[in-house]
Amino acid sequence: MKKGRYLVDNEGFYGEFGGAYIPEMLYPNTEELRKTYLKIIATKKFKKQYKELLKNYVGRPSPLYYAKRLSEKYNTNIYLKREDLNHTGSHKINNTIGQILLAQKLGKKRIIAETGAGQHGVATATVCALMGLECKVYMGSIDIQRQAPNVARMKMLGAEVIPATSGSKTLKDATNEAIRDWINNPEDTHYIIGSVVGPHPYPDMVARFQSIISKEIKKQLKAQTGKKNPTHVIACVGGGSNAMGAFYHFLDNKKVQLVATEAAGLGVNSGKTAASLAKGKPGVIHGSNTYLMQTDDGQIIEPYSISAGLDYPGVGPAHSYLYEEQRANYLNITDKEAVDAGFLLTKLEGIIPALESAHAVAALEKLNFKPSDVVVINISGRGDKDLDTYMKYC
Repeated sequence: MKKGRYLVDNEGFYGEFGGAYIPEMLYPNTEELRKTYLKIIATKKFKKQYKELLKNYVGRPSPLYYAKRLSEKYNTNIYLKREDLNHTGSHKINNTIGQILLAQKLGKKRIIAETGAGQHGVATATVCALMGLECKVYMGSIDIQRQAPNVARMKMLGAEVIPATSGSKTLKDATNEAIRDWINNPEDTHYIIGSVVGPHPYPDMVARFQSIISKEIKKQLKAQTGKKNPTHVIACVGGGSNAMGAFYHFLDNKKVQLVATEAAGLGVNSGKTAASLAKGKPGVIHGSNTYLMQTDDGQIIEPYSISAGLDYPGVGPAHSYLYEEQRANYLNITDKEAVDAGFLLTKLEGIIPALESAHAVAALEKLNFKPSDVVVINISGRGDKDLDTYMKYC
């Protein structure tokens, strides 16, 4: 198999997916990034700053924890990649550290971002506070209500949180507002996109910053088991950044089964779902050709999930390609299945996962494992922000 066949090509595509379908006013911004991002992140100075911040500020490497009681329940070997233990409580900081350094190199003074569950917003506000840059975070008004702790964190960090009040008032609409801001402020503003979505080069850039996850998994597994490669890697997918990070260094090794979980909401066929691959078809959203939920005449279908971070009508273009190439197995997890899995992990291992991560844990009920298998689940975030929702199910 050709090495790197699942990575972006020189034109910004994964197969037929990806590209940069953007308004003319945004062309200079994306073109500036496209021409410079690979050169900048390859420099010794950038690598040194990035690695030092990941180690001394974020707290990496995040632990790879052998979940003994969970392993006993499923009669296999289950390891948890503890991204929830990063500073700010999720994997999102890996990307925002990289992008804030990139923005500085490009001379940008103002940072904007979108957020759903609030974890990316907190991570963006955090690095802006660290670097002394202006920060505006767009967030759906519904998400502002259901993710109040993260809204408070962003404000304490000095960010202005701007509600998106159109459409479903969730992540899609927050992204729309952030893009409008970027169009109006192209010169001094860098848009820190939080997932592997958007126009090229964002999907590739974010995946590269998140690939530290799978890089560490290989090294940590080698130390703990003598083998660098697991049999399975499991992660949840909204836009899909934590999954791409966990999959990245295993993409070319088909002996490693890649499993991604989409948010089925109340059920794939209920009309209340965010399962973009199961219910969607190719189309353009936020500057990228990818799978998204849409009507026959191309109108976006409003997504639904109990999890604010998975409440998005599309998916990153790399995931669309992995889906069509059958390189990864995409499962659908309902709200109830995710909540049940969250409680299970809490009671067996004393770890309260974010509702997003609980969707990944729920995959254990849908897969068959051998006693000799080595399963890694990416716990992308901690569950503090979701306690009110969990308590409704007690």
